[in-house]
Amino acid sequence: MGIPMAEQLIKAGYAVTIYNRSKGKEASLKEMGASIAETPKALIATTDVVIIMVSDDAAVDQIFNDKNGLFGAGISGKMIINMSTVSPAISKNMAELCKEKGGQYLDAPVSGSVKQAETGQLVIMVGGDEAAFNEVKPILEKMGKMAMYLGDTGAGNVAKLAINSLLALYTQGLAETVLFASQQGIKTEDLLNLLNNGAIANTFTKIKGDAIIADNYKAAFALKHIVKDLNLAKDIGLESPLAQTALSTFKAATAKFGEEDLIAVIKHIK
Repeated sequence: MGIPMAEQLIKAGYAVTIYNRSKGKEASLKEMGASIAETPKALIATTDVVIIMVSDDAAVDQIFNDKNGLFGAGISGKMIINMSTVSPAISKNMAELCKEKGGQYLDAPVSGSVKQAETGQLVIMVGGDEAAFNEVKPILEKMGKMAMYLGDTGAGNVAKLAINSLLALYTQGLAETVLFASQQGIKTEDLLNLLNNGAIANTFTKIKGDAIIADNYKAAFALKHIVKDLNLAKDIGLESPLAQTALSTFKAATAKFGEEDLIAVIKHIK
């Protein structure tokens, strides 16, 4: 996700410096004109706004607190925007630490996958200081079609976990529906054609339906990450029957299909 998001900023004319924990992934951005920083500490020294897009709370903590992390340099006057899907708790912790050090922190997770990142069509939900949000909104709008302020620190994280909980329910529901129809003799192509032209048609069904038909489970959003997100939602109080069922299903599927796309849950259910 971070690569196409950075590409949108470069195309918009921003001077972009990149730090990536997986070094090989920096090449395409360097070719587009991005500068490369060897550490988060070196990165924040070169820019006023830092955008983070990583996988989980542990990665966020590492980026801030390692000896060569963001806190290894002075952050006074700096704006740090964490666009990762992480817990509200780590956002609140990092926001407080940033404030103590004279910097600002926004949680700004995104709704959308690689396709939306590549076309600048992400939906961005933001928590933190509203004045800080308004200051960086033009940057966010280069990466997404919508950037919405929701409230205090952690509000963006809560909204994202709610959305991804629905994503899990919908993914399992789609998988079960396709399998049920197939078991009753309905071709998957025909069922998806009906769904995509009916009252509940949506982009997700089209994309994941095409993946099922093509037997293509290359991860746009890895199944293991929906387990992480459902666990984070559970930690802040999501205990509904459907959510508990989805967590159980995806958790059981992780051992075999965790690195594949979340729609690979259809293979587990089957």
